[in-house]
Amino acid sequence: MLQDSLSLLSFLKGTLLHNTELWLVVFPVMIVIELPLYLLVLTGIFRWSYQPKAAELQDYPSISFVITCYGEGEAIGITIDTLAEQVYPGNIEIWAVVDGAVQNAQTYQAALAGERRHAGKLNRKVRALPKWQRGGRVSTLNAGLAVATGNIVINVDGDTSFDNDMVYTMMQQFADPNVIASGGALRVRNHDANLLTKMQSLEYMLSMQAGKTGMAKWGVLNNISGAFGAFRRPLLQQVGGWDTHTAEDLDLTMRLKQYKRRYPNNTLAFATHAVGHTDVPDTLKGLILQRIRWDGDLLFLFLRKHNEGLTPRLLGWGNFIFTMVYGIVQNVLLPLLVVIFTVYMLIVYPVALVAALLVLLYLIYLVLSGVMFVVYIALVSERAKADVKFTKWLFLYPIYQFCMRLITAFSMVNEVVRRGHEESSMAPWWVLKRGKKF
Repeated sequence: MLQDSLSLLSFLKGTLLHNTELWLVVFPVMIVIELPLYLLVLTGIFRWSYQPKAAELQDYPSISFVITCYGEGEAIGITIDTLAEQVYPGNIEIWAVVDGAVQNAQTYQAALAGERRHAGKLNRKVRALPKWQRGGRVSTLNAGLAVATGNIVINVDGDTSFDNDMVYTMMQQFADPNVIASGGALRVRNHDANLLTKMQSLEYMLSMQAGKTGMAKWGVLNNISGAFGAFRRPLLQQVGGWDTHTAEDLDLTMRLKQYKRRYPNNTLAFATHAVGHTDVPDTLKGLILQRIRWDGDLLFLFLRKHNEGLTPRLLGWGNFIFTMVYGIVQNVLLPLLVVIFTVYMLIVYPVALVAALLVLLYLIYLVLSGVMFVVYIALVSERAKADVKFTKWLFLYPIYQFCMRLITAFSMVNEVVRRGHEESSMAPWWVLKRGKKF
């Protein structure tokens, strides 16, 4: 085994040294774009881990949960129960907003059952709010915001459940009066379904929970998830709530960044140990459709809707540079370059050379993923004993990342050619059609 490994390394070395023009093109791109992000996240995690432990809450703000419900059926009861049973002495109101309650009668009845189940519970109010005409995700969120009375509004998806200390942990963020909004950590609930869900579970750990922890510590949090985000209600109303089109979470995050530029002390936080659990696509088709929507929305928001707002004057230099490099270059342009360059290599260079380069890149990204995973287990994870079991799947993670980049590249083309964001399942076609064109 050792001799085979040494032979492989010797082959890689000999092949690449005789074709320096190829890897000298590839590695500067990786060093300039990829490695700084890893370093930023890792140093941010270390800064976060050494900060003083959050103080016990002295004040308990009232909370309004807005649950976006559409087609969850009986499962909406689990979401309601995990919110009503939070270990938090303050007042919590839970609005289960059912979009298209006529078509989703089962979901509406399950929400009404949750309302009855928790009737009379101290400091808890559960209400089912039907939207008889389907209007999509944004109108559902804004309907909930219109009736919310809590100091803090937390939006959650109807297929998500939560640890019972989530609210208390989240409110420790808002003990700082400068925090205007905070994201929460999402973990994969159906990780044991198959290989795809295991890969997504690793992605949620490393790219989302660990990644956002590090980015938030440097003040460049990329997005507050639409499935789990908390906001000060007056400020959320002041910036206009959620807006039509898709990727409403990234759109709102961009507007909050532009708002806080006028108030430099304001911050966007990330509550690493305020944990929700969600189901991810367990079929290849479902995963591809999800990523086409997610990734296509990036191009729409950055280069169409918010193109005039991508300035240092509105975002500040830190968020401007970060958005340009890691929002546009890495997530929009780089996947296209990866596909183009891979095809170019396969046409121009010998198969042995292409294979050697791909193996070398795989090994590099495996090491980077391994380092990130070790730091995640040691410093970030609140379930280290359970998460360490994913070690055996790490060897597949770089391949999964590469495949996701291919899907991203297709999403960019789909958005440019077909305006893919208008084909989203997040809103009916007539709502998106009436929205402003960008």
